[in-house]
Amino acid sequence: MRGAGVTVFAQAVAFAVHMISTVILARLLMPADFGLVTMVTTFSVLLASCGQIGFPDAVLQRDEMSHSLASNLFWINLAIGVVLTIAFAAAGSLLARFYKDPRVAHVAVGLSVTIFITSASVLHLALLKRAMRFSAVSFNDIVARAVSIAVSIPLAWAGWGYWALVAGLVAQPLSTTLGAWILCQWVPSLPKRLGGTGSVVRFARDVFARWTVGYFTQNTDNLLVGWRFGSGALGFYKKAYDLFVLPFSLLTVYPVAVSTLSKVKHDPVQYRRYFLSGLSILAFIGMAVSADLTLVGKDVIRFMLGPQWEMTGRIFTFFGPGVGAMLIYSTNGMIHLSLGTTGRYFRWGLVEVSVTCLLLVLGLPWGPIGVAIAWTTAYWILTVPAFWYAGKPVQLTIASILSAVWRYFLAALIAACTSVGIARGIPSLITASGEIGSLYRISAISMTFGSFYVFAVILLHGSTAPLRQLGGVLHEMVPRSGFFKPEAVATSSKNGPSTVAIQPSSQEVS
Repeated sequence: MRGAGVTVFAQAVAFAVHMISTVILARLLMPADFGLVTMVTTFSVLLASCGQIGFPDAVLQRDEMSHSLASNLFWINLAIGVVLTIAFAAAGSLLARFYKDPRVAHVAVGLSVTIFITSASVLHLALLKRAMRFSAVSFNDIVARAVSIAVSIPLAWAGWGYWALVAGLVAQPLSTTLGAWILCQWVPSLPKRLGGTGSVVRFARDVFARWTVGYFTQNTDNLLVGWRFGSGALGFYKKAYDLFVLPFSLLTVYPVAVSTLSKVKHDPVQYRRYFLSGLSILAFIGMAVSADLTLVGKDVIRFMLGPQWEMTGRIFTFFGPGVGAMLIYSTNGMIHLSLGTTGRYFRWGLVEVSVTCLLLVLGLPWGPIGVAIAWTTAYWILTVPAFWYAGKPVQLTIASILSAVWRYFLAALIAACTSVGIARGIPSLITASGEIGSLYRISAISMTFGSFYVFAVILLHGSTAPLRQLGGVLHEMVPRSGFFKPEAVATSSKNGPSTVAIQPSSQEVS
């Protein structure tokens, strides 16, 4: 719980840092600058994640992790990073021809170095997470984000245009890697033949294959919008999509959840209790956020980014209803990863990409708004079958899933409809203009919605139990003294307990 608490807190701070940079950069740069960089990051992020996704999950999920095995994984990951960095830089001209924009090739070369830089920190961050040192990892992430905006904002002010964004994107993984090596002063040994390396690599391969399928699912929209409507439309769309996935970025505790659930995977009853309890709390928060953003999202965009981003606000209105479904749906991946059922995870990914891409193509003729509607529809369609498939190995039924979330969905619907009715009866609220008017609507509607939502939740549950449960969890999530102290990565081996030490100057299994 404390690991989840510090993770959520850090993500909230990271959100604040991100919002500050977004507000400033949106006024210094053009939407087309963001769209141009997005054309390249659609592919560069995929390659940079080749080791970042899979190897950390293997380190977290595995019962035993030795110094030699961690070293082998480090060198394998680094070698992959070198190859992909060179390949992506060389492929820049192909991307430029695809998008019919020669600037894309230069941006691709600039961003290719992020692939190698990222690969150098993967194992160190994974060992920190295995040690449950989520505070250190989160602090490192916040610092990296701050470094990124400290680089990009002055360059944007100086007139560098889209190169300011490129410089910030390079600075962030560089800072992350330096911080990871400082926090985890484990030094890998030279690679050597070792039993178990192959199985870990295969596990990481399966996880990355599934993630790749999901990545293509989540980035096909950027590809289609950029190809069909150009960098300007993509810039508007991308900002709306970023707000759409923001609650997931803030509320997700994937490493914490996978690490915790992996420890009770041999006890189905305990596993189901842990998972459903967490899902209920996520639904409590997620459904409220989804409904409230649907009501005030357009004003949030106008207030934060300015009137020139009006189109982004209109697009986001159709993303809002899918936020809650996305948060609930995303937890099916925690089940697969914690149980080690990566084959099933990959097969579900093929279903996900097929359904989602079909809907995105069908929505494309209606422009970015049609694509936003397709996303919302996809999450609502896929959620129930995703849990039916993922929960089979631990007898997690659809009935138990629905029981954990349906009251919050209904409460959000009731509160949203009531808030709209009240807002329409206040002419000054509807007609208020400018950024002050947007802030007025955001405050008034959100407070009204929140009050009715809490009342509806209590009414549907017949008690204040959900509020007490949330309060108890928040209390447990507060870090205790000593939580920030370094500790070792607990493992086990045939000869008894052992650890991969991550304290300063420790390089061997102790």
